[in-house]
Amino acid sequence: MIPKQKYEIVKPIFNAAAANELSKNSLASHLGIEFIEINADFIAAKMPVDARTQQPYGLLHGGASVVLAETLGSYGSACHIDLEKQFAVGLEINANHVKSASSGFVYGKASLIHKGRKTHIWEIRITNEAEQLVCISRLTVAILDKG
Repeated sequence: MIPKQKYEIVKPIFNAAAANELSKNSLASHLGIEFIEINADFIAAKMPVDARTQQPYGLLHGGASVVLAETLGSYGSACHIDLEKQFAVGLEINANHVKSASSGFVYGKASLIHKGRKTHIWEIRITNEAEQLVCISRLTVAILDKG
């Protein structure tokens, strides 16, 4: 269970539209990842299950789920730091794939469970359109100083 904590977003103007614009011409956009909501408690996006994200047997590729998870956590950390002085990079990720998906969309929701000065830890739950858990992931993000 994720503790009920409110974290302040440093860049309150950072929203789903801004994240979608920032991700143009990146892996996220190539996979069809679309940010839905960003607030102080979580960041959410959807990803299609189609030829871009399926493995040869027609099921959602586990690597695509990991891309969705890391994208959510990394963008989430970017909301919580001063981007003029710092940047966020994935340090460690794990994922448990618990259910397959073969069509439609999957939905990722990342919740910040630790906000330190140099690391953030995110829990990312990926569900199908029936809200069944497809993948659960944990991402550690390193917060690095620029320059």
